[in-house]
Amino acid sequence: MERIPSTKRLRRPKAYISAFEANHVHLRNPWMTVWLSATFPGFGHIFLGSYLKGFLLVIWEVIINVNANLNTAIMYSFTGQFDLAMSVLDKRWLLFYISVFVYSLWDAHRATVCMNKYSILADRNHAPIVPVKMNSIEFNYLDKRQPWLAAFWSLAMPGLGHLYIHRLLTGFFILIWWIAITYFSRLLEAIHYSFLGNFSQATAIANPIWLLFLPSLYAFAIYDSYVTAVEYNKLFEMEQADFLKEDYQNPDFDINDVTF
Repeated sequence: MERIPSTKRLRRPKAYISAFEANHVHLRNPWMTVWLSATFPGFGHIFLGSYLKGFLLVIWEVIINVNANLNTAIMYSFTGQFDLAMSVLDKRWLLFYISVFVYSLWDAHRATVCMNKYSILADRNHAPIVPVKMNSIEFNYLDKRQPWLAAFWSLAMPGLGHLYIHRLLTGFFILIWWIAITYFSRLLEAIHYSFLGNFSQATAIANPIWLLFLPSLYAFAIYDSYVTAVEYNKLFEMEQADFLKEDYQNPDFDINDVTF
C-alpha cells in the first residue's frame, strides 16, 4: 500500500480521542438519524457526535414539551379523547415547538449525509489514530468492549451503557436526565404500587407529562450505546492494523503479489 505523507494524513482525521470521550466518524443511515430526532429532538445529533447542538436541543425539547403539555395531549390522543387533547395544549408554547422540531429533522439528515461523505474520505486518508489519552483526573483508551453488555447496562439504567464504553459526556447527560424524568414522572412510586397490586393508585400518581419521555430515552440509550460499542471495536481494529503495517510490514510488500 502506498504510504501517504504525514503532512497530509491529518487533513481528515477519523477520530478524536480525549480523556473523557472518543468522537469519530463512520457511516450512518440518514433516516435512522432522522428517526432518532423525531422521537426526541437532539438524539440524532448526539448520535452523530454533535454534542453541543444535541444537548441544547434535548434541553429545548423538555422545556417546550412540558410547558406546552404536549405529552399530555399525546396521551389523550392515544385514548381517542381528541377534544380533551386540544384543550390541554398551550398554544403559546406549542408554536415554539414546530419550527425547531422540523429543523432538527432536516439538520440531522443533512449532517448525516455530509458526515458519510467525510467518513469515506477519512478512510482513504489513513490518518493516524491516537489510541490512548490521559490527564490528571481521567484516562481513555481504545479497547474491545461487548456491545450486548453496553445495551444491557443501558436497559438497566440509561447512561450506564455509555459510561461502560467511556462516552462520559453522553453517559452522564443521559443519566442525569433519566433521574430527573423518573423523579418528576413518579415512575418508581408507580412501580411500587404495581408490585402491591394497587394499580389504580399507580395510575393516579404517574405523571404522563414526564412519563412519556422515558420510552424514547430508553430506546436511544440502548441503540446508541450498542452501535457505538460496535464502531469503537472497529476503530480499535483499524488502529491495530495501522500499527502493525507501520512497524512490522515490509514497505515493499504488495498484496497483489500474494498468490492464494
